Amino acid sequence: MRSLHFLPAGAALRFMPSGSMGSGLCSRMMAQRGSPLHSALLRHLSISSLARDSLTYKKASIAWSPRVPALIGRTNFLAASEVASTARRNSKYAIPLLTFRRHASSASTAAAAAATKENPQRRTVDAPIVGYWSLFCASMVFGIVVWGGLTRLTESGLSIVEWAPITGARLPTSDAQWESEFEKYKQFPEYQKVHIGITLDDFKRIYFMEWFHRNIGRLFGVVYLVPMTYFLSKGLVTRAGKAKLTGLGLLLLGQGAMGWYMVSSGLEKELAERPDAVPRVSQYRLASHLSLAYLLYAGLSLYGWNVIRANRLVRNKIANPDSLRTMLVKPSIVSFRRKIVAATLLVGTTCLSGALVAGLDAGLIYNEFPTMGHGITPPLSELWNSFYARGDPSAMWRNLTENPSTVQLEHRALAMTTLLVVSALWLHGRRLPLPRSARFALHLMNTLAWLQVVLGISTLVEFVPIANASAHQANSVLLLASALRLFHSLRPLPRIPL
Repeated sequence: MRSLHFLPAGAALRFMPSGSMGSGLCSRMMAQRGSPLHSALLRHLSISSLARDSLTYKKASIAWSPRVPALIGRTNFLAASEVASTARRNSKYAIPLLTFRRHASSASTAAAAAATKENPQRRTVDAPIVGYWSLFCASMVFGIVVWGGLTRLTESGLSIVEWAPITGARLPTSDAQWESEFEKYKQFPEYQKVHIGITLDDFKRIYFMEWFHRNIGRLFGVVYLVPMTYFLSKGLVTRAGKAKLTGLGLLLLGQGAMGWYMVSSGLEKELAERPDAVPRVSQYRLASHLSLAYLLYAGLSLYGWNVIRANRLVRNKIANPDSLRTMLVKPSIVSFRRKIVAATLLVGTTCLSGALVAGLDAGLIYNEFPTMGHGITPPLSELWNSFYARGDPSAMWRNLTENPSTVQLEHRALAMTTLLVVSALWLHGRRLPLPRSARFALHLMNTLAWLQVVLGISTLVEFVPIANASAHQANSVLLLASALRLFHSLRPLPRIPL
């Protein structure tokens, strides 16, 4: 590649090797302004990408080709070569931009496009806005989880008996529309066994709870999919980031489908025909719905933190990155990070057992702590009852997920185990040389773990008041977030190519 150096009007153009102004001169060409040589050269220059009103010798370069003499005429080429020595070397004077044509020929444009295609500039980190947008989406998931818990606590989740992703976004407005929705609801088991004889005004309240829950889910879909499409189309995301965002988008769609699959389990006609059946959603599907929400929240949070951290690293906004990188690969820190991973999985398992408690209304029995009846645990005959095996001796395992007494005991045991593990990690982490962000996350996780136990006990002994139960669920998400944040702050710093 040879650099093109621009001289003042009336002077000449010459070709010199790029990177050397005074030595290694391979050939020179001079062209008086307005001459055939000057005009021919300008026809093969593309300067449309330059934004200033004048160009210096550093602003453009063109590829040398043996075809140049043929294009401008051999006579003019030789004439230019003879007067080349009269030009001042190393000139930095500029030629006004209006001297040049602003548009390249189709041949030069095609050549530039081919060169760009052969050597694309790939991103090494996602744009910062992508990280902040991901964290905003995670905050929306948090709000949806909390409102979904309120929908479950107010027994509103089965008030809308149809799945209409588009038309269902509108709230009924006229009395006729409300009456129509109310009549549909009366055909299903929950009205016939739970909400017997409720008024239209009562129905409007529970209908709005479920309608709002579905619509913030729809809004989240728009907030996620539209910006994601924009970021991908503008090249603001790396190749790895594209795969992650696509995976999270598929998880979002699966979450919406699982939501309706869960609701449909509470609309089955069989629940009205069986005298012992309680019209409510399947605890298995409820736990699956909640687990997908937790996974989506965790994925969005970790992705957002990763993007922001990578950009801070690239922009030299992390103090002493080399020493921090050395600290995070020490054996003691690596071992502690693995323990945090185990604690995070334990927190998630405890949250899912809470979903089983909610699905079975198991919090409405044994409203005392630490005992359950006359002892720490109920009788074994109650915990391991053949009734839940449904006549199949090999299906006694159903007690673990369908027996309310057993499920509540499991949740208690998991909650206390989580508290002990988190407290032990807190004591251990205090003696380690942790970064400031990790130390803050460690203290926060320990505080939220104790708060979670207090909220759980108060919810149980007060017969599940809505405010306590909702705070208990919201705090479970915050506890999971603090564990994820601690894990992320202890991950090794990546080495990002510039």
